Amino acid sequence: MQISAITRDPEIMGGTPVLRGTRVPVQTLLDYLEAGETIDDFLEGFPSVSRVQVVEFLEQAKDRLVDSVG
Repeated sequence: MQISAITRDPEIMGGTPVLRGTRVPVQTLLDYLEAGETIDDFLEGFPSVSRVQVVEFLEQAKDRLVDSVG
C-alpha cells in the first residue's frame, strides 16, 4: 500500500489537507499550478516542500482521477 502524499490532522492547519510532513496546504500547490506558475516557482516559495513530495502528490492525484473515470 502506498502512503498518501497528503495528510489531514486537526492539530495541523485546522485539518486542512497538507503535503505530508509540512504545514503547506495542497490547495496552495494547486493554486500555483492553476495560475500558470511552475513547480520550481512553488518550491522557491515553500522550501519545506521537496520536489519528490510534489511529484508524489501529482502522481497520486492523477491515479485517483484516472481510476474515478475508468
